[in-house]
Amino acid sequence: MSMIFFPAIDLKDGQCVRLLRGEMDQATVFGDDPAAQALLFQEAGCTWLHVVDLNGAFAGEPVNGAAVDGILEATTMKVELGGGIRDLATIETWLKKGIARVILGTVALKNPELVKQACLEFPGRIAVGIDAKGGFVAVEGWAELSEITALELARKFEDAGVAAIIYTDIDRDGLMTGPNTEATIELAKSISIPVIASGGVSSMADLQSLKDAGSDLLEGAISGRAVYDGAIDPAQAVALLQGGDNA
Repeated sequence: MSMIFFPAIDLKDGQCVRLLRGEMDQATVFGDDPAAQALLFQEAGCTWLHVVDLNGAFAGEPVNGAAVDGILEATTMKVELGGGIRDLATIETWLKKGIARVILGTVALKNPELVKQACLEFPGRIAVGIDAKGGFVAVEGWAELSEITALELARKFEDAGVAAIIYTDIDRDGLMTGPNTEATIELAKSISIPVIASGGVSSMADLQSLKDAGSDLLEGAISGRAVYDGAIDPAQAVALLQGGDNA
């Protein structure tokens, strides 16, 4: 089966950045024109884009709306968006603007009923972001560690209609050390919801290992820093995960 390659744009103060282990003061700026960056991904053949409003994740409400609007205007890719989306009104606003699906993270832990309600109102357009540190779920922009495991949280949404679980191992994120393939595959095997791998995907070899381990289990893989550093070529990544030999 083919998988989707999701290049990531993390937004902080209107710029494209990457963080180390989610620390806001460990941000590397990769560009000040998110829309232009998104267009480059589209031209490389990417069909999906993963966008996170980092300021929003900490503020609990959307902050980089103008940058997201610019991405939507510049491209025809499907965009999934997370960061600070905590109520139905905000979900509806983004979906009406053209976001393909919203990612609920903190609210998935703190108010799982809202996730279920959102899935009923917007079928196929709600993803849950599960960010784990040492196996336990972290929320509020990774600033707060819970006592619930990633699998326990994921299982709360079985049969709720969640389109995908985006699983991030915070200990690997931004470090270019490779994803936690074992934990990601284990989660995917344990639930019926499609899983997207995130955190530490730093080379074509990482993508190959994820594909080898779980092309029948994983919907796709997200990568950010490696794309900007040149370690992953988006066109080659799309070709690899789709199973073809040609970029």
